[in-house]
Amino acid sequence: MNRQLGRIGAMVLVLFGALFVNLNVITLLQADELANHPANRRVIIREYAIERGPIVVGEEAIARSVPTEGGQYRYLRTYPEPELYAHITGYYSIVLQRSGLERALNEELTGRTTEVVAQNLGELLGGAQRPGNAVELTIDRRAQEAARDALAGREGAVVAIDPTTGAVLASYANPSFDPNPLSSHDTREINEAWAPLRDDPDRPLVDRATGELYPPGSAFKVIVAAAALEAGDDPSRTFPNEATFDVPQTTQNISNAGRVRCGEGDEVTLQTGFRRSCNTVFARLGLELGDDVLAAQAEAFGFNRTPPLELPVAASRIPLDQDVPATAQSAIGQRDVQASVLHMAMVAATVANGGQLLRPHLVQTVRGPDGAILRGPDIGRWEEPPADGRPVSPRTAQQLRSLMIDAVTGPGATGGSAAIEGIEGGGKTGTAQTAPGARPVAWFIGFAGDDVAVAVAVPDADGGGGAIAAPVARAVMTAAIRD
Repeated sequence: MNRQLGRIGAMVLVLFGALFVNLNVITLLQADELANHPANRRVIIREYAIERGPIVVGEEAIARSVPTEGGQYRYLRTYPEPELYAHITGYYSIVLQRSGLERALNEELTGRTTEVVAQNLGELLGGAQRPGNAVELTIDRRAQEAARDALAGREGAVVAIDPTTGAVLASYANPSFDPNPLSSHDTREINEAWAPLRDDPDRPLVDRATGELYPPGSAFKVIVAAAALEAGDDPSRTFPNEATFDVPQTTQNISNAGRVRCGEGDEVTLQTGFRRSCNTVFARLGLELGDDVLAAQAEAFGFNRTPPLELPVAASRIPLDQDVPATAQSAIGQRDVQASVLHMAMVAATVANGGQLLRPHLVQTVRGPDGAILRGPDIGRWEEPPADGRPVSPRTAQQLRSLMIDAVTGPGATGGSAAIEGIEGGGKTGTAQTAPGARPVAWFIGFAGDDVAVAVAVPDADGGGGAIAAPVARAVMTAAIRD
């Protein structure tokens, strides 16, 4: 009997010990996490008692909080131009929580980052809640509107970047959506608006500018050319002028568009091959360089890692250890090479600024309610391994710049539709195949002077990059050029 009582007593002690440990874990270690969990109803009510700071483009709020009359939620989040900025702002919802910058910058918008002590003291004393901070964006309204208008309702995405700072001047994806009903205080309205957006086969909730990956096609030839120039090649180097390249170890050969040669003569220069986007030249060049060199150059431009933007970004990809046929396909931006529109705009910006891979950023300033600047832009080189923020030398960047200018202004250039009169601009088209019988992804990446670099991707296009994407890029670059 004593032995049984001893066992029962030991079990009780163990259970009390486990309960004691669990209570201490909750009280000491998880208290802050649980108190601030977005699903905590008290957190939601407390946040809605704060006049959330505005998100601003220029001098206009593209997301703002307005007072309500009665009810437990004192402020309603509204979006005056919803579809134009939806993928940037996201929504602020009592049911769906947050997305976009509303989620990424929640602490800034609620004023928690710099005034936690003062805010809590005000709550204890029963004073009014301190308003949140204003977030001013780098977005250029004219460029953002130009991206929307130039896409003209087609599925696609545009990103424009200031190549001197990394500031994002435009980031627009179509189709878009209206975040206002998702931010309602009426749960029925929220659910009725959410269901069709969630189930829509056109996926309007997906930000195609940052969160979608596409095969870059011939736009990737900028990176292949960079690898060749870094290895000592010259734009005047010649290659066999052939309509089809016989790829070793496979019967799937690589041909130029229309299965034609790159102009007259038995040889073609790297410059001409770039200007005319000759697949045969770049497939041959890719095999000469090797899969390891191609991958290393792409990674120096930031592939296989996630760009440090305030919004979620899909990491562009290039496989490692590819066989010969896959390497040839990768050299023309096909097979398993995938890139985001944001990332390809960064590639164009790197060429435009002399070879610096800059950190992209959307936030220009964070200001307190009194107008004081609490935080400025995050400007600088993206110096994470394996690169130091300089994927190519200044000499190679200048050679690439000249190649891209020639690809817009030279004879037989595929990017002529992106030319802007009076502005030194360059670029590279791409027409990426996705599946047998499917329509391609039309690409253009380029720059206009030192003012703007741009990338455009239009999937399921009824034409190539020169016909579809280049005119969109031209409209956006024209809008972004500084007066």
